[in-house]
Amino acid sequence: MVSVPRLVIAAPASGSGKTMVATGLMAAFAERGLNVSPHKVGPDYIDPGYHALAVSSPARSGQAARPGRNLDAYLCGPERIRPLFLHGAAGCDLAVVEGVMGLYDGAAGQGELASTAHVAKLLRAPVVLVVDASSQSRSVAALVHGFASWDPEVRLAGVILNKVGSDRHEELLREALDESGVPVLGALRRMRAVHAPSRHLGLVPVAERRAEAVESVAALAERVREGCDLEALLALARGAPPLADPPWDPDRETASARGGVGAAGSGADSAGGGGRPVVAMAGGAAFTFSYAEHAELLTAAGAEVVPFDPLRDEHLPPGTAGLVIGGGFPEVFAPELSANEPLRAEVARLAAAGAPIAAECAGLLYLARSLDGEPMCGVLPAEARMSERLTLGYREAVAIGDSSLAAAGTRVRGHEFHRTAVEPGAGPEPAWGLVRPERRAEGFVQGGVHASYLHVHWAAVPDAAVRFVAGCARRGG
Repeated sequence: MVSVPRLVIAAPASGSGKTMVATGLMAAFAERGLNVSPHKVGPDYIDPGYHALAVSSPARSGQAARPGRNLDAYLCGPERIRPLFLHGAAGCDLAVVEGVMGLYDGAAGQGELASTAHVAKLLRAPVVLVVDASSQSRSVAALVHGFASWDPEVRLAGVILNKVGSDRHEELLREALDESGVPVLGALRRMRAVHAPSRHLGLVPVAERRAEAVESVAALAERVREGCDLEALLALARGAPPLADPPWDPDRETASARGGVGAAGSGADSAGGGGRPVVAMAGGAAFTFSYAEHAELLTAAGAEVVPFDPLRDEHLPPGTAGLVIGGGFPEVFAPELSANEPLRAEVARLAAAGAPIAAECAGLLYLARSLDGEPMCGVLPAEARMSERLTLGYREAVAIGDSSLAAAGTRVRGHEFHRTAVEPGAGPEPAWGLVRPERRAEGFVQGGVHASYLHVHWAAVPDAAVRFVAGCARRGG
């Protein structure tokens, strides 16, 4: 049994302020010297970047940085939520989990699956509801009562009132909530919004505005300190019951994917590489979308994972045997990416040599011939452009043929989130056949390249990392 103090920060709907409150709480507790573990329900990549920044307080200097981690019951399966949580939260003093959308909103047409309420129940965690109180007074009690009584298995343990207009407004809200039996754990005044610019896919990532983001997070921490009862919130978190599950372990997962033979690293050695093949992982401001578990699985499978920045680095890391290019915003940096001709040429040569390359969404755009008219790597026979249409949602897919990531017939769950289009949308050998909610071919398999718009969480398919690293090892670096 493992005891992890924990809170889930939820809201009745998107736009209520839960990201602001969750990030402010993480920062405020980290400033006290607590080792705070940040988590996000759902597939979102951007909020975890702000969470990671929030918990990297100077009060915790010298301690290892914690990445923001996702808890997505659709992508990873409900059975992995507690193990993944315990892995990410190991050794923490407090875990704060930011919800997604409204408390009970989950995967479309699939009941509670992947909702904040679903994850809170899986974690046996108390829920704090952030309510936008700007246009109500006594009605807030009916709203909170409805959320508290909807599902008896969800423990709605407190409310934080947001956008409170005045002392009198707060008094009316508290009086109303006294009747609901749900305690008020904070009241935040209506004020000029903390600066956090957005664009076509939500907040601008931390990597693009780090100095300003540090100021924004500090302002959120101050606001939360002034308006929330941190002692009561911490006591609530410490009252969460122990969890009996073993933590998720990338070494165990990759060993199991190899058939349970050998220890971490043997995947590379047994494939004939004689060492740890270098897997270059794109990062920097243009490629900020990545789940922390991907690098952990690649390392456990036997790779040496080396980050690089396609905006700044003119060469791939020495000895690169494989390449992972995740999601992000290459459309924002298309001229700069295009101007880095030496790196584009190296990527093209690596692909032509048959090296394993895994590209998701932004990576797909980078491998295309062009993006909004700017030359890209030219690996794929496709043109990419910005689009007016937002493509968003969970998907179920099957691997149509063998690739560097998956054997034919492998079934996965993924997520699409982009406002770009690629023509054609699939190559002669597609990466996936989407089977739900629609049927269509998607992406490209070309030599060692696997490129697609579909984001997949490898914790659900650890054999993808094992297969990828084994392919890198066979090339011998």
